[in-house]
Amino acid sequence: MSPATPLGAPDPEKDVVALLIQQHGEIRNLFDEVEKTKGDDRRDAFHRLVRMLAVHETAEEQIVHPVARKAAEGGEQVVADRLEEERKAKEALSRLESMDVEDSAFLPALVELRMDVMKHARAEERYEFTHLRRMNDPKKLANMAKALKAAEAAAPTHPHPGTETAARNAVAGPFASIMDRVRDAVRDARGKSR
Repeated sequence: MSPATPLGAPDPEKDVVALLIQQHGEIRNLFDEVEKTKGDDRRDAFHRLVRMLAVHETAEEQIVHPVARKAAEGGEQVVADRLEEERKAKEALSRLESMDVEDSAFLPALVELRMDVMKHARAEERYEFTHLRRMNDPKKLANMAKALKAAEAAAPTHPHPGTETAARNAVAGPFASIMDRVRDAVRDARGKSR
């Protein structure tokens, strides 16, 4: 059981739903950090937020959505709605990435993105995760948690609008991931040389 897991709650290491809900909390905390900081601290927090959102969504698209489509009647539409929300969030996040974090338009755009991301997370928790939980198959939920972590380890670290399906991620993801990680390394090296 991870240190932050309340007694009696599913272990995020062994339950994909618990893992995803834990990550939703981490995303909320990162939004808080970006909003409350300035300068380099805001820039660093924003880079962590971008990375978290990118890998989280990619892994959900590859691991969670395909199962959720089949887990309940109407699953196709539930997933289609989440994919559209993810596409819009990726577009907004891409626009934010092109802005300076100290630009006067940055925080209002970030707050709008936060509202959309939190609404999306609530919809996932309500419409997808409840169906996964109803499968009541601890082994499958544990295997999905492992698969989610593996997908996150190889996922792109920046948003790529238009790649919101498992198939598109399989084609574009590996190349995008390499390019993103090189981009991150160059940015980090430049930041350390200041």
